[in-house]
Amino acid sequence: MEKTTITQKKLTEEQKGIPSSTNNGAKNKAANLGIRDRMRVVVQSMRPRQWTKNLALFVGLVFAQQLFSLTSFERASIAFAVFCLASSSIYLFNDLLDLERDRQHPIKSKRPLASGDLPISWAIVTIGILILSCAGLILFLFSIPTQQIDVFASLGGANVLFALTVATYLLLMVLYSVRLKHVVLLDVFIIASGFILRILAGAVVLPVMISPWLYLVTILLSLFLALSKRRHELIFLQDEASNHRQILKEYSLPLLDQMITIVTATTIMAYSLYTFQGPTGNHRLMITIPLVLYGIFRYLYLMYMRKEGGSPEEVLLRDRHMLGTVVLCTVIIIIVLYVLPK
Repeated sequence: MEKTTITQKKLTEEQKGIPSSTNNGAKNKAANLGIRDRMRVVVQSMRPRQWTKNLALFVGLVFAQQLFSLTSFERASIAFAVFCLASSSIYLFNDLLDLERDRQHPIKSKRPLASGDLPISWAIVTIGILILSCAGLILFLFSIPTQQIDVFASLGGANVLFALTVATYLLLMVLYSVRLKHVVLLDVFIIASGFILRILAGAVVLPVMISPWLYLVTILLSLFLALSKRRHELIFLQDEASNHRQILKEYSLPLLDQMITIVTATTIMAYSLYTFQGPTGNHRLMITIPLVLYGIFRYLYLMYMRKEGGSPEEVLLRDRHMLGTVVLCTVIIIIVLYVLPK
């Protein structure tokens, strides 16, 4: 009788999509971790590797030629920290929503929540702490004066606009996690808008105006990365793709390849036009066009030939050619904007 009851319990768990051995193992694993190990797991669940995306906040600082202004750099650094905390809270929130699905994924099952290393209660508390920390840093920004005249004074001022940008980012990402990631095409545009909001936040916090061409380049490049990620997921997960991410059933490889081709061409064109018509660099930034071309072509090579592209930040950090290209391009931009005579 007892054996029958245990078997029925296992069947019930399997019907819910939760392997009994995995579920019990996760609970035991979390219970055996000490405070220090749990803190390490909390940091891991915040995905610090993905904080490289938030380096976009320094774009305004560099192209507005404020890089060596101590006050501007301090404000941009605080803005960077705010977005690191904000994005980490969204990663945790999304992991909570996708917990059971992630447990069936070959890679995501290793995440702290899915593997059972991080208890759900700890994740919820961490989200609250991260949001409160964001609010505290934003309030601290009000005590740091801007280096120059606030060009956004008529719109409420740099600090208020930055706070609104962060709030918009959080709201948009929550809507994405709850609903918008299930809407075809809109899902990749929402991912791209996250990068636009980072660029905007980096500009308003200083406060400076940057070229509309730069916003166009950003949205096209982020669309390129988002579409590449969808393509990688389709290939990696194959027939199980729609089970792990429902929206993938709306995409096909031919469709994604066609959109990637269009976005790649327009990204290169937009950046080239920016170097010719943008207000910074006195047209000398055009010397970076070959590096941008090589970087995009290298990413395409890694995506099509090595089946990578699922995680852009990992591609950047792991591939020496990509990392070297980005570093060299950044150095040349700084030399053009800060060293060469105007």
